[in-house]
Amino acid sequence: MTTVLLAHPSAELYGSDRMLLESARALLRRHRVVVALPTTGPLVTALESEGAEVEVVPVPVLRRDSLRPRGFARFMSSGALAVRPMIDVLRRYRVDALYVNTIVLPLWTMAGRAAGVPTLCHVHEAEFIRNSLVRSTFFAPLRCADSVVFNSHTSASTVTMPRSRVIYNGVVGPSSSTAVRESLSSPVRLVQVGRISERKGTDVAVRAAQLLTDRGLHVHLTVVGDSFAGNEAFERRVRSSAGANVTFAGHRTDVWDSLASADIALVPSRLEPFGNVAVEAMLSGRPVIASATEGLLEIVDHGRTGLLVEPGNSRDLADAVVALTSDWTAATAMTTSALSDATRRFSLERYHREVVDAVADLLDVDFAVAA
Repeated sequence: MTTVLLAHPSAELYGSDRMLLESARALLRRHRVVVALPTTGPLVTALESEGAEVEVVPVPVLRRDSLRPRGFARFMSSGALAVRPMIDVLRRYRVDALYVNTIVLPLWTMAGRAAGVPTLCHVHEAEFIRNSLVRSTFFAPLRCADSVVFNSHTSASTVTMPRSRVIYNGVVGPSSSTAVRESLSSPVRLVQVGRISERKGTDVAVRAAQLLTDRGLHVHLTVVGDSFAGNEAFERRVRSSAGANVTFAGHRTDVWDSLASADIALVPSRLEPFGNVAVEAMLSGRPVIASATEGLLEIVDHGRTGLLVEPGNSRDLADAVVALTSDWTAATAMTTSALSDATRRFSLERYHREVVDAVADLLDVDFAVAA
């Protein structure tokens, strides 16, 4: 049996973490799967319960601040110590194929090339960096990969790569469905699922909730998610600006109860290469209001499967909530099209099949040509 090693930058259970878990599930049908993580966390338990082996290999993660002089020096210093352990892991497990999940682990991609292991990089980011030099540096390690998978056409447009393909994320719906309310009563229940961050637009949703209250529409916003290390100042600002009609519920592994208890799902991301939460909201039968940005434009068909608003514009978001609540019959009818569309385009079965095919193609790479 061939051995596939999956490298991933975190051990949590957010969007890209869940897709890593699904990639492992798919590949376990045909391969021995080893997953390299930089630390322990809930993802470890989930992987091991599926039959994957987990190896903790501390490896530095590439961030934007890593491209600044001091950050780059720190990254290279810690990276120099990590290369040998990475190559040792590849050799100890006799890895036949390396699957690097996200571009922020460039050292794994380079270690795969150094060890002569066929390497695939699965890109979940859509980084639009204006500085061409910084942009080139950020994506340069992809050149070490033999194959690249992008999670949306938006992600694929960030860099031109040979041997690349687009595989949309696969999202499984809830085990049971809760019908949306036939008629609205106060308060209108809004939900935002995702990290508390500027990128996810948490502040936009909180501000929109206040604007709606000022207009006399009684709403309650529940924010489902937590922050991340280094983002504490932003979280404090958002929490301090929130009114009594906003609840911060923290991170929940299972989002379905949160979506089921809501009337409308908000996805106000400023940047979003794909947008699992938008698909999850569609599968839960909830009207979706999402930012007209990047991957969300590939998920939500404005006016048919949801509404799109200007990224970062709280007033536009509030207007969209008013539009849905003003014609709730049309809003609920839209959820039928959304559910059908999400089920057809973003099924887990399709995702599993395409990931298995991508790795199968990788194992057939002629390295004399690839070099």
